[in-house]
Amino acid sequence: MFGECCVFVDDKPVALTCENLTFVVMHPAIAKLMKGAWTSHPFKGAKECYVLEIENKEKALSVVKTLLPVIKPTECY
Repeated sequence: MFGECCVFVDDKPVALTCENLTFVVMHPAIAKLMKGAWTSHPFKGAKECYVLEIENKEKALSVVKTLLPVIKPTECY
């Protein structure tokens, strides 16, 4: 179905890691945080996602914290 790893926090899928990139769902709640971010499809047939630069730990943590209250446990990529 998809690449290497799906990251769950509180039973919610918050990120995918595929092809050495980390992807997060293009949710309106993180649009400002991800402004200017590169977008791509984590795997064939997947929805377009933001590419999260995990090297920027503060921003990555802020994105995850913002997604947690709004993302659904069944949200798919």
